[in-house]
Amino acid sequence: MFKLDHLGIAVKNIEETRKLYEKLGMHVIAEEEVAGEKVRTAMIPVGETRIELIEPTADDSPISKFLARRGNGLHHIAVHVDDLSTTFEDLKKKGVRMLSDEIKIGAGGHLYIFVHPESAGGVLLELCQDPVSAV
Repeated sequence: MFKLDHLGIAVKNIEETRKLYEKLGMHVIAEEEVAGEKVRTAMIPVGETRIELIEPTADDSPISKFLARRGNGLHHIAVHVDDLSTTFEDLKKKGVRMLSDEIKIGAGGHLYIFVHPESAGGVLLELCQDPVSAV
């Protein structure tokens, strides 16, 4: 089953940006640093989806590079899938261009992979799956 998981918004400063959402009555439910991606994130629920504010923690972060080119704004759209591994392998077989060759672990332990914008109509598309529980 597919569903919109979140919209990722690149920002220079989470603390400043979250003020607007708080004025609207929304609240950050989770903040986290994702060291592997060199970012800090803040999740804001909106109905059945979320807004993810993404702030770089290093100058060589992909988000730093995005902000330098484009400024604050929509970075990616994330779609939830039930079986990311199967979806990933299926897309590779069908010739879909991906940004990496491996599934990664992101904020909240979610598994994710990005589809290259060239294969997604010019949009950076994240496919994500809920964290896998330890057995």
